[in-house]
Amino acid sequence: MVRLTLDLIARNSNLKPGKEETISQCLKKITHINFSDKNIDAIEDLSLCKNLSVLYLYDNCISQITNLNYATNLTHLYLQNNCISCIENLRSLKKLEKVYLGGNYIAVIEGLEGLGELRELHVENQRLPLGEKLLFDPRTLHSLAKSLSILNISNNNIDDIRDLEILENLNQLIAVDNQLLHVKDLEFLLNKLMKLWKIDLNGNPVCLKPKYRDRLILVSKSLEYLDGKEIKNIERQFLMNWKASKDAKKISKKRSSKSEDASNSLISNFETMHHFVPVYYPQVGKPKLVFFSEIQRYPVNGNASPESSREDYTKIIEEMGNLSLKQSESLLTKNDVHEPHLFHNPKEKENLFAENE
Repeated sequence: MVRLTLDLIARNSNLKPGKEETISQCLKKITHINFSDKNIDAIEDLSLCKNLSVLYLYDNCISQITNLNYATNLTHLYLQNNCISCIENLRSLKKLEKVYLGGNYIAVIEGLEGLGELRELHVENQRLPLGEKLLFDPRTLHSLAKSLSILNISNNNIDDIRDLEILENLNQLIAVDNQLLHVKDLEFLLNKLMKLWKIDLNGNPVCLKPKYRDRLILVSKSLEYLDGKEIKNIERQFLMNWKASKDAKKISKKRSSKSEDASNSLISNFETMHHFVPVYYPQVGKPKLVFFSEIQRYPVNGNASPESSREDYTKIIEEMGNLSLKQSESLLTKNDVHEPHLFHNPKEKENLFAENE
């Protein structure tokens, strides 16, 4: 294995000191160092490289982020495909703008507090134990809320990204090949991220949900690319018109339902106030409607026994029958009667049959 030292940098950077210039003075001027894929497993003291702004150390065997506190001018750090399990020792790098940590063993996104200039964070393809997922420290998310604009969290077994709502300036989110399942969670997030114009969710179960693309386009006016495919104005306008029509139908149906409920309520109130039985006598087509409002009401008692309820019901029916017959006879005139069994005078019955013949 190889350690990254000042001597190694001097020998491999083709430094050409000028007259009366030392190697140390040359190292102070270095802005870019590239030692990717060199079997580097540790970073030694590089404090002389005070003007270092870009450091390439990807595809190595580094297990810890160390000795970078000196690099206060560092803006780009490439550490993907190493053996790093913890994000640490970066808080003093106040000018850091881009960090690449994909392909490591990181389980929690943390240790980035105070990096107010960080615009891009790439933590895709972490080699996590089976069943584990990448997590986010709320303190780190809060610290990056104003600055972060690009986030890559692909292939990390993530099933919920609602915590990212705090990243108010995020404009690109790459979350391919995770375990995102619910469209509602994505709608919630897109409602919060007003500046997001590109999101890639390919390879997530949620992509197979009905109307998945339509729903996300409708909920976000800023979105321009979804899953690598451009959202054209004609597509968005069509979906907006379709939604407006659907909403209008729902409102109309709701109003109709309310009107119907109001009608049913009036009928119910009327029936509660009057017990009535329609009696139709066919002479000259005159219907008679007999109301039974004098019948004693028996309120339904939730605690009453079944036997008690049946007795009450039987009593009501008997009273209705008695009152029906009594009031029917009193309401009818002689000329209205067409049921012979209602007559008390046999002569009247004979006259009725004579008329019908």
